[in-house]
Amino acid sequence: MRLIKLVLIGPPGSGKGTQAVRISERYSVPTISTGDILRAAVKARTPLGLAAQATMEAGGLVSDAMMIDLVRDRLAETDAAKGFILDGFPRTAAQADALEAMSTGQRPLALVLNVPEGELVRRLVSRRVCTGCKRLTTGGTSFGSEAELCSYCHAPLMMRADDNEHTIKNRLATYRQTADPLIQHYRSRGVLVSINGYQDTDEVTAEVFRVLDAVADGV
Repeated sequence: MRLIKLVLIGPPGSGKGTQAVRISERYSVPTISTGDILRAAVKARTPLGLAAQATMEAGGLVSDAMMIDLVRDRLAETDAAKGFILDGFPRTAAQADALEAMSTGQRPLALVLNVPEGELVRRLVSRRVCTGCKRLTTGGTSFGSEAELCSYCHAPLMMRADDNEHTIKNRLATYRQTADPLIQHYRSRGVLVSINGYQDTDEVTAEVFRVLDAVADGV
């Protein structure tokens, strides 16, 4: 059985977070984001964590080299022994090459969720966050009514300030600037799989699992 080493790529509204949770549960591998890595390193007060904290507190950006070292340390932890799902890393071809170099024995697979921009805008504009349990909900039947209530805890739902069409289109443009070169990088190496994210969530999951089951079986 091969390891699940996955780089998950997808724009805001693509359902990437939902799929990451399902993949993590099915294959017993951790979902790791750049934010998680930074917070864990800072909390653990590792030398790299302290250096990153000092950089951020000074208003600077964590360098590529430091981020690569943080990822390397994180992937060496025991919960990543069976593999990992990376969200937000790599962001550049150089980071992708560094990830491949540290992933001895098996190249990471890049999985991209494709959804038309118009659908992404529709999803994000209709998105609500629960004021109680903080769950995200998209496209509820009560949206637009006076009482928008969470279907889980029945607390009121609210629209996030940045979920307006103008801001969403800017976020999608920013995503493309980073993601398009990275997608091309992985495509050129033959390790990119495109998933149709413009279908029911369970259908997306089934398609993802078919791909990853083949990887896990060494197909």
